[in-house]
Amino acid sequence: MLSDKEIVSFRVSDGNTVKMEYRSSLYSTAELAREYANLGYPDRYVIFTERQTSTAPHHSDSAQEGLYLSCILRPSIFPSQAGLIGPMSAVALATALEEHTDKKMGICWVSDVYCDGVKLGGCTVEGKLDNFTSYEYMIINFAVQLDKKKFPPRLADMIREVFEPDNSSVSMIIARTLLNNFFNLYRELKTPEKFMNVYTSKFMLKGKKIRFIDEGRKKRCRVVEIDKKTCTLIIEDSDGQIRFINSPSSVIIPNKI
Repeated sequence: MLSDKEIVSFRVSDGNTVKMEYRSSLYSTAELAREYANLGYPDRYVIFTERQTSTAPHHSDSAQEGLYLSCILRPSIFPSQAGLIGPMSAVALATALEEHTDKKMGICWVSDVYCDGVKLGGCTVEGKLDNFTSYEYMIINFAVQLDKKKFPPRLADMIREVFEPDNSSVSMIIARTLLNNFFNLYRELKTPEKFMNVYTSKFMLKGKKIRFIDEGRKKRCRVVEIDKKTCTLIIEDSDGQIRFINSPSSVIIPNKI
């Protein structure tokens, strides 16, 4: 395994280099990435750990084991183009996980990943604008709990030859696969059909009954579909009215479906 703090560099699928800082344990990769981004750390700088205390249960001092990764981007995109990065990240994560298990992953709106109907983790996207037309930085955060029944340690032995022996933990291998998938899709951001087709094929909520918030009240609805161009959630309320929801905070999706 890598030491308590170590930085490694490697090429990803689009031919560019990623610099990844490994930490044996962190409170939050997102918090550290935000600090680094404000200090001017470069594009494609990644913080990765397998033990994160901010995701541990309340009143617990133990770290939650899994895959926790935050990637700093310095994108040359308009804010209007950023809306699909969340769904794109979810596709990268779901497909990366599927490469290392025989289980199938599902995606719930917007970017949570489920397996066997239970939430494993997901992605969040945050950014800082330097003016109204461009970003100073964006941070893509991934967090997944790796159940050993779904992602057995023996995988490290099965594909040990692919990576350096000292980097062959299951989490590290999946992290590299995730970054390869992410940057392969990231270069296709202007042609979202290539990943939105995968997103819709893995979309779990179609036809499901969930709750949404309307004027401060929780109401029941049925999910009709997802808009492939904008990732807008289309629902039918209890009165039979079709509604379009863009804000994730307006819907309540259970951790088990």
